[in-house]
Parts: sequence; C-alpha cells; structure tokens
Amino acid sequence: QMPLVESGGGLVQAGASLRLSCAASGRTLSNYVMGWFRQAPGKEREFVAAISWSGGSAAYADSVKGRFTISRDKAKNTVYRQMDSLKSDDATTYYCAARASGGLATLGNRYHYWGQGTQITVSS
Repeated sequence: QMPLVESGGGLVQAGASLRLSCAASGRTLSNYVMGWFRQAPGKEREFVAAISWSGGSAAYADSVKGRFTISRDKAKNTVYRQMDSLKSDDATTYYCAARASGGLATLGNRYHYWGQGTQITVSS
C-alpha cells in the first residue's frame, strides 16, 4: 500500500494561485512516477500533470500547460503542483497518483496508488 495524502485545496478567486502537495507516510516516493488527475462529479477522470521519478521530465495536459507546474522534493518526500491563473474550469477534486514502474503516463489506469483527493473551488 502507498498512503498518499493530498493537501492545499480550498477556495480561491479566479486568477489566483494555489499549490497542492502530495505526500506519502511511511513510504518513499523517490522511485515512483507521480501524477495529478482531476475529476468533476459525473465526468471522466482527467489527466493534469505527471513528473518522472528523477524530476527531470514532466508532462502536462494542454488545458493547464503554461499555468500549472509539477515538481518534487525528494528530501521532503513530497510532490507539488503549483497552479497559477486559476479559472472556474479548474474547480474540481484533484487526486495524486503514484506509478510503480514505467515512464510518464497520462492514463489513470497506469497508476497503482491514489490519494483521497483535495477539492478546489474557484470563485469569480
């Protein structure tokens, strides 16, 4: 098991910034590809961003490219996602995921472990 815990969600105004964190208790994230996904009620899960185990490579969905940045701090065993210029379309629940093997992946079924999610609300 990989207990992933997301934090940093909340209510922000449109155009503001927010940083989400994903940490693992008792397990190191160093060897995992880490991804962020989001899912609104009644909609399919959507890929947002992913980062390689080394932190040297990253992938982003077109909808967030240029606004979101994924990073990782191995010393803190934490993965971050900085979100700038938030829009109302970004308001939903975000999930952190870990992939035990392979490279960057945009499909959710390529990830082995998932967090419980953290919600973001964007006010106009």
